[in-house]
Amino acid sequence: MHDFWQFAGSYWWLAFPLAGIIGGWGRGLSTASERRHRRRVELYKLRHPEAAGLPPVPQASLAMDPDAFTEGDVAKVMDAHDAVNRRWLDYELDVGKLIDFPMMTDVREPLTVAFLRAKRDADALRPVAAAEVTSKSRWDDYRNAVNAYDVAFDVAEKEARRVKDTAFSEPERQRLGTARKLVNIAENEAASPAERQSAFRRARKELDGIIVLPDVTLAALEQKVARMINRSS
Repeated sequence: MHDFWQFAGSYWWLAFPLAGIIGGWGRGLSTASERRHRRRVELYKLRHPEAAGLPPVPQASLAMDPDAFTEGDVAKVMDAHDAVNRRWLDYELDVGKLIDFPMMTDVREPLTVAFLRAKRDADALRPVAAAEVTSKSRWDDYRNAVNAYDVAFDVAEKEARRVKDTAFSEPERQRLGTARKLVNIAENEAASPAERQSAFRRARKELDGIIVLPDVTLAALEQKVARMINRSS
């Protein structure tokens, strides 16, 4: 112990630089501690904005779930489904349009079969209401089916408009042309009831064996002709 005090007495001047070193080291620790504290405070404010008097951060900006979907999303797909069905209905309810583009009902055509199958699949998966779709798998299946239906119908329609009646022989094209004229007479309000009825029957005969008209198409034409006859009688 005596030796220590003797050393301290001889080297008393070392106390000043050591004090500076120790003080600097202490200040460094304090600064690092303050930085860590500020980071903790800022992180807390981000997680709890209400505690800091800040408006809440929208959840969408924090994390977006790529698999999430809403009832509104399902409703939009249902609207898209309806839109494609209306495009097909324009053909189903118009005999003249089907005569002009016969491929749309020609089940020998692969593109026609593809869109009819896609329609069947989409219709089978369609929910009664948007709220009915609650699982991710159901949402994916229905959305994909409607997309496939939309694409398949678009491709088939474009091809049908491109080829028109070129897939038929010359005699068949002549019969299609005759049937188109007869349908125009059947739908003409200026024609007499007898002329309309005769034109309708002859049009069906001309189309027999060439194109197959859906039952709903024939029913729509029959009802249209019947209403016109009733109005004129």
